[in-house]
Amino acid sequence: MSKKGISFRRLLKSFGYALNGLRWMVVREQNAKIHILAFLCVIVAGWFFGISASEWIAIVIVAGMVFTAETFNTSIETLSDKFSPEYDESIKRVKDVAAGAVLVTAIIAVVVGLIIFLPKIF
Repeated sequence: MSKKGISFRRLLKSFGYALNGLRWMVVREQNAKIHILAFLCVIVAGWFFGISASEWIAIVIVAGMVFTAETFNTSIETLSDKFSPEYDESIKRVKDVAAGAVLVTAIIAVVVGLIIFLPKIF
């Protein structure tokens, strides 16, 4: 950080790096595409059923959790594959646990979706 305060040039660069990472993940990771498609479907359903502001907040939070978990999982898998391209039981465990974290957040998102949408359907 400069003596004058925040460097906006560095800040913009860091946003660029973050967007590049997200773009790389979405282009290369099938599950990221699935999560985005699911979120788009939920947005359409939310609009169709006219969900409340608090329901939108819950949907956005859990969808963000799923996508964030997927970004961490992709980071862990990419780093693991770089440093251990051959099979390694410890690396497999790390990757499985990271994938499990995505699964847990996705299940939570489904439960929240069911709580919000089932009463509107039935």
